[in-house]
Amino acid sequence: MIRKGAISDIENILEITKACALYMISKKIFQWNEFYPSKEAFLGDVERGELYVLEHNGKISGCVVISSLMDEEYYPIDWLTKNGNNIYIHRLAIHPKHQGKGFAQKLMTFAETFGKENHFTSVRLDTFSQNKRNNTFYKLRGYKRLGDIYFPKQSEYPFHCYELVL
Repeated sequence: MIRKGAISDIENILEITKACALYMISKKIFQWNEFYPSKEAFLGDVERGELYVLEHNGKISGCVVISSLMDEEYYPIDWLTKNGNNIYIHRLAIHPKHQGKGFAQKLMTFAETFGKENHFTSVRLDTFSQNKRNNTFYKLRGYKRLGDIYFPKQSEYPFHCYELVL
């Protein structure tokens, strides 16, 4: 089941994102760290009504943020569609013990359906260039890679920007 996230979910979500960060680090993928994702980011997501959680057997197994706000880091990208009617995916996470079960696919299908039902033009996101699994995941879903952005507090390596026209 996918539902809107609440303040009471944030501690569980932080446990999931910390487990994901440790798992990625063990695979030499330095995508998330002590700065990101943060409790403050998730608090803002809940406040804006943009956080969604996936429950499996009564427990939160993953989350995704579906936002209509364009971060300034995205301005230089030559997007496929005009700015202003797009959704942005952030902080997609599935607890490592639940990865490989199709939960990320469910969250992305949910986000894309949300975009279509609410008449958005496209779905945009970024993912770490060194995370081959994530890059393949989005390419197989039909997302087009358009350019790179940098988050110096996270990594010296770029993050690839992707867009799916709805």
